Amino acid sequence: MQFEPTHLPEVVLIKPRVFGDARGFFFESWHEGKFTDAGIDAHFVQDNHSHSVRNTLRGLHFQIQQPQGKLVHVVRGEVFDVAVDIRRSSPRFGQWVGALLSAENHHMLWVPPGFAHGYVALSDEVDFLYKCTDFYAPQHERAIRWDDGEIGVQWPLPVGTSPTLSAKDAVAPQFKDAETFP
Repeated sequence: MQFEPTHLPEVVLIKPRVFGDARGFFFESWHEGKFTDAGIDAHFVQDNHSHSVRNTLRGLHFQIQQPQGKLVHVVRGEVFDVAVDIRRSSPRFGQWVGALLSAENHHMLWVPPGFAHGYVALSDEVDFLYKCTDFYAPQHERAIRWDDGEIGVQWPLPVGTSPTLSAKDAVAPQFKDAETFP
C-alpha cells in the first residue's frame, strides 16, 4: 500500500497493491496497522454507500460537531473527489485538493476531520463507499457551495453542463458565510 500526502498533507491518496488475474482482483482496502504506520490513526464507526448518476455533485459537506474523518473509494465508475481545508488555524485554510478515484485505479482518499468533502460523478453510474470516524449527525451537518469562487474548485464538468445537486446543496452558503473549524 502506498500512502501519498497531497499538497494538503493531512489529505492522503492511498494506492493499494492490487492482485489480479483471469478471475478478477483482490486488494486490501483497510489495515489498521499500515494506516497507523502512515500517520492515519483512525477508528471507524460507520460505513456508507452512495449511488450516483453522471454529473451528480455531492458536497461540499462536513459536520461542525462530531466531525467525521472519511476514507473513501469507488467500487463502480469514476469520480473527481475533493477535500477543502476549513480549519481557520491552518495555513492552508480555504485550499482544496482533488483526485480521480475509480473502480479501475482502486485509489482511496483519506479526508480527515476539519475538511469539507465532495465529489462529482464522471461516469454513467457511480458506487461510492465511505468509512467514517464518527456517526452521521444531521443536526450538525453543514455545507459550502460547490462553486464558491473564493475556494475555486476546478470541477471537471463538460462545458455548459450544470451538475445535478440536492436541494440542500443548491442553497449551501458561500465559504465566507459558512461555519468553519477553529
